[in-house]
Amino acid sequence: MEQQKLYTAFLLEQMNDSNSLKSNKIGLVLSGGGVRGMAHIGVIKAMMEFDLEAAVVAGSSVGALVGALYANETPIMDMLRFFKETPLFKYNFLSIGKAGFLDTDRYEDIFKAYFPHNTFEDLKKQLYVVATNLEKGEELCINTGELIKPLLASAALPPVFSPVNYKGSLYADGGIMNNFPLEPIKDKVDYIIGSNVSIVSELNKKNLTNSIQLTGRVTGLMIYAINRDKIKSCDLVIEPKSLEHIGILDRKGIEKAYAIGYESASKQFEKLLS
Repeated sequence: MEQQKLYTAFLLEQMNDSNSLKSNKIGLVLSGGGVRGMAHIGVIKAMMEFDLEAAVVAGSSVGALVGALYANETPIMDMLRFFKETPLFKYNFLSIGKAGFLDTDRYEDIFKAYFPHNTFEDLKKQLYVVATNLEKGEELCINTGELIKPLLASAALPPVFSPVNYKGSLYADGGIMNNFPLEPIKDKVDYIIGSNVSIVSELNKKNLTNSIQLTGRVTGLMIYAINRDKIKSCDLVIEPKSLEHIGILDRKGIEKAYAIGYESASKQFEKLLS
């Protein structure tokens, strides 16, 4: 008898979760994480297949870029094309007289092809983007006015990309201060889906044999520790552990990260909505 009650309670809880996901206003938070952020596109693809749509989106770094494409209702294949065709290392993009190896401003024309109106107000969904003010040591959350400069700033990972001059100050990657920007949307929606690609899984000693691997691991642990409570506070979290084996600048991992995100999200949505 007691087991039957527990099972009934479990079914009711599942039904409530399903109803919440289907009928309430959904918010989507997209973390930073370089190429691993292609998993966000896979999550969005799965959301579409399960007839789920976010009304409000917040993103940092690559999450800001994917979030902007989603808020602009860019087709999935065009989202992937954006990242595949945008050059990462190109000789005439090399920075001269600026901090950083690549001149971030050189990417502005590429972005204009996808965001010709260049304003937050012209997006189809409400979007919040986080960037880091390097001079003041503060994060800035942007959701109005010019779009492309904040996007470039949010994704300007030091020291690869040069800081972006926005409204008289130098800005860089949003993930420096806030890699999982839950704050701007948590009081604006009823149900929050978090897609976190800055994950931490168990590593073998063989993956910690040089300074680069060690630095990457320590940085990843710090970022995850800072954002862990926010990630866990989401109603649904998608963070595939296998993403850690894809390098944050490894363009060959674009399709793999996308597939991992899609598969992980599909399984969770199917379990929740079945």
